[in-house]
Amino acid sequence: MPKMKSHSGAKKRFKTTGTGKLLRRQANLGHLNEHKSSVRTRRLSSPESVAPADAKKVRKLLGKHKGR
Repeated sequence: MPKMKSHSGAKKRFKTTGTGKLLRRQANLGHLNEHKSSVRTRRLSSPESVAPADAKKVRKLLGKHKGR
């Protein structure tokens, strides 16, 4: 059997922490940031953990198992 390839788009968008949690970027920072307040842009710049409902799907795309 050939090896499983991880999803290239998912690789760029998600990061796994040492404990196995998945991190993602927050939305609303792509453009039109000039009129958003500094507090808002600063809050949105920090990574957020992936929702448990989506984590299973993301893990499959990344080719990661829960045990690793």
